[in-house]
Amino acid sequence: MNKPKPSKELKEIWRKDPDNWKFGLLYFNKEDKRILPPKRNKYLGWTINFANPKSYIVFILLVLFTIGLSKLK
Repeated sequence: MNKPKPSKELKEIWRKDPDNWKFGLLYFNKEDKRILPPKRNKYLGWTINFANPKSYIVFILLVLFTIGLSKLK
């Protein structure tokens, strides 16, 4: 059975909770199924939710893309 989607308020609580941030930099929240949630300061973009296994695929693809771009020079 599917769980209801978390509200915007709950997502905001998760983002602001210091317990969901390892070393103050890495977002790690098993309850949050988003792959790319907003950073602590949401105006600075997004981060990777390292508690979501799918996030590692996105992270690896971003690293490979960055390496590929650097090889073009």
